[in-house]
Amino acid sequence: WQDIIIGVGQWVFLFALLPSIFGKDKPALSTSILTSTVLAVLAFTYSTLSLWVSTISGILVSSAWLVLAVQKYRINRREKK
Repeated sequence: WQDIIIGVGQWVFLFALLPSIFGKDKPALSTSILTSTVLAVLAFTYSTLSLWVSTISGILVSSAWLVLAVQKYRINRREKK
């Protein structure tokens, strides 16, 4: 049951990130990179515990934060030109 609760919680976080992914405002690059990295480590940890729903959800949320990091990097690079 813990796998389901953790997985559902991560899906909520994923849906909460969608407005940032599709909107103009992006979090700081360092925040996005750090959050993505920590979530990827947690997803790996879940996999070692055979919490497969949590693992998949964690990978998806980590990927969403990585998308935000790439978007912010491109914005920063464009603004420097």
